[in-house]
Amino acid sequence: MARLNRCIGMMDEGIGRISQVIPQTPAAEARLSRLMLMVTGCLQEELELELKPHKLNHSEFLTLMILYSRPEGSSTPSELCDLATQGATNMTRIANALVKRKLINRAPSPEDRRRVLIRITASGRRLVQKMLPPMFPRLGRMFDGFNPTDKRQLDRLLRKLAANLDRMSEAPIS
Repeated sequence: MARLNRCIGMMDEGIGRISQVIPQTPAAEARLSRLMLMVTGCLQEELELELKPHKLNHSEFLTLMILYSRPEGSSTPSELCDLATQGATNMTRIANALVKRKLINRAPSPEDRRRVLIRITASGRRLVQKMLPPMFPRLGRMFDGFNPTDKRQLDRLLRKLAANLDRMSEAPIS
């Protein structure tokens, strides 16, 4: 974590210098954006440590978790692309890797045989159930010092940012 704090200090200094040269710099927004990207990278590294022993990457794990959390344990490829924020080509690669390991399968939809459903297998469910509990302590440590109010406020603010980003993608800023 010292590495991240050192990088944050350097970022603060850099944004400060840029703000002196370009006074109209939205320093607070730049700082928050960069800070979220840095924290996200470290969060992903922490998650990868938990996934490595299971020979999964983040995208494969996320796909398994999406399917595991679905009421029927299934989804369409296009829905998975949206939920996992992956392109169709990458989602095909992810699905192929998970099918090869027999963690998911592909089959025609019973309602419309032209549609493909991707479904988590019993083996995939067992893997998720085995993986999750050991991840909980590390996840808890990430939020040491956060009280329930802090967590609710961070959740609210991130959802507010997500809504702004959705609006931006719907109507380009002129």
